[in-house]
Formats: sequence, structure tokens, C-alpha cells
Amino acid sequence: MSALTSDQKLVRMANQIASFFRSYPDEEAVAGIHKHIVAFWTPKMRHALENFGPTEGSGLDPLALKAITEEPPQSNSPVRAATHDPALQGAGASDAG
Repeated sequence: MSALTSDQKLVRMANQIASFFRSYPDEEAVAGIHKHIVAFWTPKMRHALENFGPTEGSGLDPLALKAITEEPPQSNSPVRAATHDPALQGAGASDAG
């Protein structure tokens, strides 16, 4: 069994986020995925996913792909509004616990 590359790990993480939002309408799901990645991922992680995700065979979920390659929809995200400021983590902005 081969170990996952860091790019594959990012795809797996993004796909898990997309899986969470799958039950929402597509526009809300894309907005939620985008908002989550911007709020909780480092710029280095986002840049790596933006470079690797759109490549053929990356395995990135189509909703996650839209969230990283297109202008975020104006739709309200189902993610709490506090997530726009990661400094609020622990004040209801964290997705942990």
C-alpha cells in the first residue's frame, strides 16, 4: 500500500468537507466548502489544492472543485457567520467538537 502524497491528503480533506455539505443545494454547498477552506486552511494548503485539484485524476469532488476554482456564489453559506474570522475559533467558529 502506498502512502498518500500531501496533495492527495488535501484532496481527501476537501472531499470530506464536500461530503458534509452534500445535502445542501449545490450553490449553498459550494459557498460552504469555500468558506470552510478559506477560514480553516492555511494559504499554503489552499494554494496546493488549487494547483493540484483541477488536474486530471486528482479525485477532487466536483463541488469542492467548484469551490476552489470559481468565484464563490453569493448564496448564503450554511456555515456559521463567525467562520469569516478564524481568530474567533473557539467562540463558535470552530468545527471541532
